[in-house]
Amino acid sequence: MRQALKWLGIALGLLLALQLWYLGHVLWWWQFNPASTAFMEAGLARLQEKQPDAELRYRWVDYKNISIHLKRAVIAAEDAKFIAHEGFDWEGIETALEKNLKKGKVVAGGSTISQQLAKNLFLSASRNPLRKAQEAVITVMIEALWSKRRILEVYLNVIEWGNGIYGAEAAARRYFKTSAASLGPDQAATLAAMIPNPRYYETHRSARGLLKRKAIIAARMWQVYVPK
Repeated sequence: MRQALKWLGIALGLLLALQLWYLGHVLWWWQFNPASTAFMEAGLARLQEKQPDAELRYRWVDYKNISIHLKRAVIAAEDAKFIAHEGFDWEGIETALEKNLKKGKVVAGGSTISQQLAKNLFLSASRNPLRKAQEAVITVMIEALWSKRRILEVYLNVIEWGNGIYGAEAAARRYFKTSAASLGPDQAATLAAMIPNPRYYETHRSARGLLKRKAIIAARMWQVYVPK
């Protein structure tokens, strides 16, 4: 029994140390911009398996230098209640669960922008319960310490938009040969529509699903509120 308690104490201590490590990074990134993320590192490793000298396309741009159209489109596409919730859209989660149970497999997710950001910064794409639980803890940290503006700024700068393409600036230049600041409404809706499957849509820009999603986003993007 004593041995079991000892190992339990060690396990709890390691878990606490891990949470403090996450918290330390969240605090640091509240003011300083991340140079890389867990998803970027995984993407680079994937690229370098085939091409050892491959590099990511990534360049940070400040919030004010990202098109208002892209901000609107991404919120409309990924998290229409972004401004109102505190990290979790419980109604969205319930709807996603109902769809998944009806189909008998995972066909929809209820993750908010904050949850997606937590996953991108620190974790993996795995759907296992432990990973989801850690994502939830980090989401609470981010929502408690960052403004909505900061959350959206970091999100738009680190998410994947194609094979080795990360952030709004790299995406704007890859697909439209322009800057993130200069993206128009149609271009913004296209980029937002690509987010669920960016590596596929990078080479399937005329895919029926992408065009349908783009049209829905284009109609909704004017209805959302964007952090100033």
